Amino acid sequence: MSPETTAPRSLAEALRARDDASLSALLRSRPDLITPVPTDLTQLATRAGTRASVVRALERLDRFALQTAEALAVAPEPAAYGELLGLLAGDDADPAVTAACPHALATLREQALVWGGDDRLRLVRTARELLAPTPRHPSPTGLGPTVAEATTGMSPGRVQEIVAAAGLATTHDAVSAVASLSGLFSDRERMSALLDEAPAEAVEVLSRLVWGPPYGQVTADPADHLRWLMDRGLLLPTAPGTVVLPREAALHLRAGRAHRVTEPVAPAVEAATAHRPQVVDAAAAGQAYTTLATVEELLKDWHEGGPAVLRAGGLSVRDLKRTAVALDVAEPVAAFWVELAHAAGLVASDGEADERYAATPAYDEWLELPAAERWARLASAWLAATRTAGLVGGRDAKDRTLSALGPGLDRSAAPDVRHRVLTLLGTLPEGSSATADSLLARLYWERPPRGGRAAPDDLRTRLARWTLSEAELLGVTGRGALSTAGRALLGAPPSAAGAGTQPPKAGDRAPSAAPGGPARPVADAVPPRSPAERAAAAREAARLVAPLLPEPLDHVLLQADLTAVAPGPLQRPLADTLGVLADVESKGGATVYRFTPGSVRRALDAGRSASDLHAFLTAHSRTPVPQPLAYLIDDVARRHGHLRIGAASAYVRCDDDAMLSEILADKRSQGLRLRRLAPTVLAAQAEPSALLEGLRAMGFAPAAESADGDVLITRAHAHRTPPRAEPEPVPDGPPVPDATLLGAAVRAIRAGDLASTAPRKADPAASGPGGELPRTSAADTLATMQAAVLTGDALWIGYVNAEGSASQRVIAPIRVEGGFVTAYDHTADEVRTYPLHRVTGVAELADERP
Repeated sequence: MSPETTAPRSLAEALRARDDASLSALLRSRPDLITPVPTDLTQLATRAGTRASVVRALERLDRFALQTAEALAVAPEPAAYGELLGLLAGDDADPAVTAACPHALATLREQALVWGGDDRLRLVRTARELLAPTPRHPSPTGLGPTVAEATTGMSPGRVQEIVAAAGLATTHDAVSAVASLSGLFSDRERMSALLDEAPAEAVEVLSRLVWGPPYGQVTADPADHLRWLMDRGLLLPTAPGTVVLPREAALHLRAGRAHRVTEPVAPAVEAATAHRPQVVDAAAAGQAYTTLATVEELLKDWHEGGPAVLRAGGLSVRDLKRTAVALDVAEPVAAFWVELAHAAGLVASDGEADERYAATPAYDEWLELPAAERWARLASAWLAATRTAGLVGGRDAKDRTLSALGPGLDRSAAPDVRHRVLTLLGTLPEGSSATADSLLARLYWERPPRGGRAAPDDLRTRLARWTLSEAELLGVTGRGALSTAGRALLGAPPSAAGAGTQPPKAGDRAPSAAPGGPARPVADAVPPRSPAERAAAAREAARLVAPLLPEPLDHVLLQADLTAVAPGPLQRPLADTLGVLADVESKGGATVYRFTPGSVRRALDAGRSASDLHAFLTAHSRTPVPQPLAYLIDDVARRHGHLRIGAASAYVRCDDDAMLSEILADKRSQGLRLRRLAPTVLAAQAEPSALLEGLRAMGFAPAAESADGDVLITRAHAHRTPPRAEPEPVPDGPPVPDATLLGAAVRAIRAGDLASTAPRKADPAASGPGGELPRTSAADTLATMQAAVLTGDALWIGYVNAEGSASQRVIAPIRVEGGFVTAYDHTADEVRTYPLHRVTGVAELADERP
């Protein structure tokens, strides 16, 4: 009899009946099954039934597919399709459920969670154990045990009493009595007649238990209405003082439904507000410019070495507050910018003894890129990162504070949630934002949380909310709507404006699809992309956002109040020089710089002369240089370097001995412990740097000098870490295999299955005990091989490779010579040569002809 005409007796047989495309779909949706590749289909079925693998597969089902699995867990085993449909659609046969059920069942079959024909559906045992109701782990359906399960351990006499009280004829044994009681509770007409006789209080008790939990407490002397229910088996004891509503009775009261609310159709994402796409893109581009400015400002603040690394890793709370003040943002937002720079590989720890955070060499390369490419790199890093800035400030499992750049911030679900949230925004008409509630409801349907209830503190809910706020900060969205560059970043084509429909995507189960059509779990709706595809998407996003970003300017507007206004982003040489010559007073659409004596002295310390500063301002100002600013530069330059400080510990040298006398007479100089060595030289018991700061605080403008008497030019020292790679995302399980790996895995599994299931001639000397490798002598092995070359027969061999790994193979010998056998290996599907001394034994395959 052909295997195709026989109902499968196990999951392994069901897998064996699948074609290669179906096996590939299984391995793609459950990549943990080929890590490593199973040797045959029996091992694949065993691995598919392990608890860890089944839990992972159940977690990736959409709401209705999971409800279908939950219904099968409370159905008889095996269950017919009609029984399953009744549990989902109820007695009124909900048409939406009826239409969606075949597709959900196809999804469960594809993922090897259900096997068998429509007349004998079986949920894999581990899934049934996870989803079936138990006293300690109630079912998400709220149903209790069956009558047969609840009466286990009950005395036969008590069972007969219940049967008689329910109006049924007594039987010879408890088994038939339980079956009779189950039949009564499952019969709609007879059950309705029985409940018509129930006291009103008893009906009220049943209504409180019907949707779960089905357990209740009773006293040793229950009330009359409770006694009525217990006498008729509508409440069965499970422990002293505890009773349960049997499953069959509950299903009658529920009109046959396993779930209170069945959700066969994904909830629609509703539009909140609509804007013109141009307005959305402009708002997003403005925020993209702010992103670049903020990241540059952050790393400029850490230019000479950032904050110290905590012993446990990460930024201290004090350093995060200081960074937030420097960026003029809230602490959670500062944590986001710090983590974004880290995800893009722009900041890392320097690894030195007094470990500090600093910019990486990649930051200098990033600065040289065009603005649009810099933004695209940041946005791509954010989209793929598993580190989650929203967790900063929270507590870990050991009640330790989670710090920015510290351990414990990786959440493997983050990239998937980010991608999914943005994809759902992309299903709306262009320029439309989504209501948060409808977006979260859709995400909940696509990936229900454990326990079946969405909570505000559920991880995926928090990730979705953080995604909406972070995408707005980053400029991926504008005014809550997905921008054109954001669509390109996802690798999605622009949607038709005003379509108002959600385009189908791989992995969504469309309710209107024809029953029995191909199904994909929602987890595969966003297949992971290769680095080349991500880079191409980033390039396209950069191309789209580039025209919207402001062009860097080569000028500022000088004002008489010692300020300069930059009406937009400045070219980098201009911005760097102006950052030394002036202090940033305010930021926004225009940046305001203020000139002070301290800022001018900083430029002079960096080696600029007064004439250099005048020429710089004249060349880059659209307005004449104000007289107060010119006077400020000349005044500071005239006094700059009049005092010279060197190392003695430290000394002060000046041609004007009256100025030195003035310093000695000033009470503020007492802390420097100065004494005169000569009319023009003072010695100090302080470091040169402390002496410089002290005299500057007193209103003087000293300059440091070298041992040769030359003025020291001080420039900011750019501290960089050694080359650092971007942090690797923490994957959510094994990666999804590509088509090449899937094809090779399926061929290897098929070949291994052929080797393990090929019928062999009974030969106790050749076959090892318990199906182990065949064992034959070297002479018998050689003789059998030579005979097979002549007859063309296939042989079953045991083989041990150079690493000591043993395997079974089915080969067709072609040539035997020189201690080697050349054969077509059905296991590897290619011609191979094997050393005879590594063959443990050989056995002939049985003749399969009838």
